[in-house]
Amino acid sequence: MAEAIVNHFAKDKFTAYSAGSKATGVVNPLAIATLQHFGLATASLRSKSWNEFLSPNAPQMDFIFTLCDSAAGESCPTWPGLPMIAHWGVADPSLPYKEEDRRKAFHDAFVIIKHRIDLLTALPFEKLEHLALQHHIREIGGQASTSS
Repeated sequence: MAEAIVNHFAKDKFTAYSAGSKATGVVNPLAIATLQHFGLATASLRSKSWNEFLSPNAPQMDFIFTLCDSAAGESCPTWPGLPMIAHWGVADPSLPYKEEDRRKAFHDAFVIIKHRIDLLTALPFEKLEHLALQHHIREIGGQASTSS
């Protein structure tokens, strides 16, 4: 859902790609229904493995956000280009047993993700570039100073 949300609401600032460690090849039908409920396009969405984004021809990532609460404990690959990585914990909406509870969970997950994306995209781009630069310098073992 995050890919569709970013590419709909923040396409002027970011291009998003969703992927996971356990891609099934099929997007959850309740995710599709939720996105369509909010008026977002779903035709191009597909379930992707994060391995697809480790190849030399993959788009370069500046930021990686893990979303599912269970992903916080997973070991992530070393991403090319050393992007900033953050975890935005969101309960897995496919877990509730009853379909009515799952529908609400998908709706709630959409609202949480949309809110976080709104906050991220509201930041001045210069601040995001500065954060990314600070992260890259730390990753390669250097130091950075700031004047702010």
